[in-house]
Amino acid sequence: MKSTDLSGTEYQRDEHRVHRILYHLVWTPKRRKAVLNEAIARDCRELIEAKCAEKGWRIIELSINPDHVHLFVQVWPATSAAEVVRECKGITSRTLRSRYPELLKLPSLWTRSYFAATVGSVSEEAIRRYIEAQKGR
Repeated sequence: MKSTDLSGTEYQRDEHRVHRILYHLVWTPKRRKAVLNEAIARDCRELIEAKCAEKGWRIIELSINPDHVHLFVQVWPATSAAEVVRECKGITSRTLRSRYPELLKLPSLWTRSYFAATVGSVSEEAIRRYIEAQKGR
């Protein structure tokens, strides 16, 4: 039986864990150049989808915009946001720069920076209240 939260996202289960690890990740091309158009955007999407499938990460939403990428992904507990970004940036940079010579004008496809946030259906305050209530048990 699968459990879901209010947003419809399923909890993952394995032998010893039940978990729901969600990241919202955003990264941009170098100098925030609007280079992710048409064929490049299509290939970028396919590469990210393939990498996530290979790693067992479930894409909830993926948006390739001309000057940034949004990835909303469910991962395993041992997977850091940094690992997801590194893997996705790595495969897309290598592959897209080899397919599209115009991307070689940039010193690198992606900036080193990125945005990462965890996503949950329970507020921080609700978790604090729950933990506090457990102290008296």
